[in-house]
Amino acid sequence: MRIILAVPLVLLAAGCNVSKEGNAVTVQYDQNTAENAAADVANTAENIAADIGNDVENTADKLRNSDVDVNVNRDVETNGQ
Repeated sequence: MRIILAVPLVLLAAGCNVSKEGNAVTVQYDQNTAENAAADVANTAENIAADIGNDVENTADKLRNSDVDVNVNRDVETNGQ
């Protein structure tokens, strides 16, 4: 959840070009770079979500296709009840 809060800052930083000449530091914002970084983050998130969905579906299929044998042949004393 904390990562979601940091995404806007990462995208902002990804769009910045920093250069240093002597004692001067120049920061330029490049919208195209920021948009490309946003697209990369969105694609990665989509791929991760798809992988999680596939894992859940595969696990559900395994559970549906598994046989469980339960043997309940045990004597239980009920104290005369």
